[in-house]
Amino acid sequence: MTIGDQIIYEDNHLLVLNKQGGQITQSDKTGDVCMSDEIRAFLRVRDHKMGNIFCGVVHRLDRPVSGAVVFAKTSKALGRLNVMIQERRDFEKRYWAIVKNAPPQQEGHLEDYIYRVPRLNKSFVADKPNADSKLAILDYRTLAVSDGGYHLLEIVLHTGRHHQIRCQLAHLGCPIKGDLKYGFPRSNNDGNISLHSRQIALDHPVRHEWMTFVADPPAEFHQMFGAYIDNENKQISIKQ
Repeated sequence: MTIGDQIIYEDNHLLVLNKQGGQITQSDKTGDVCMSDEIRAFLRVRDHKMGNIFCGVVHRLDRPVSGAVVFAKTSKALGRLNVMIQERRDFEKRYWAIVKNAPPQQEGHLEDYIYRVPRLNKSFVADKPNADSKLAILDYRTLAVSDGGYHLLEIVLHTGRHHQIRCQLAHLGCPIKGDLKYGFPRSNNDGNISLHSRQIALDHPVRHEWMTFVADPPAEFHQMFGAYIDNENKQISIKQ
């Protein structure tokens, strides 16, 4: 799949893509080609542009995670979006996760203090707040249950901590399918995890219009929860 195939929305200031599991949004120590570089190469060819092409990373998704991710095509847009995220306003993120264990309640609100251990590239829930921990807040609800007993959860993220959803759901007793790092017993065949950035809603940084972007999930989600997803996709007329 090319960058062009992944575009959900584009204008002069924003580019929203449906990231595939395994892609990296920004360059890292692996040296693998990242999405921002792929975007620059794509725009250079498609738009016949010369010289430097601006592509700002607004937020990141972990490598094994799929779904909607926003890039800025102008420095003005990037600056304003960064402020919105820092101030926790006008930028909303909803995720879908597949878990085997049912959460203790159909829906709930989680507030945990979590801390990161860099050498393990992993986050943990602290027994009590400390100098190294940060408050992590999310809401979750169960959307559907598959024939095999897996649960589709929707997560509304209120803070953006390292591995926050993965860490908090594991601490709840519901590690995400395929996420060996956080306690699921088996990996997925493709090495990714069953966590998907389903929807991003934001106030357009230049036009100041409220906009919602929805990313169709990977095949695994359709295979396990097809009826639910098909019904929702019809309601929102999602771009396939």
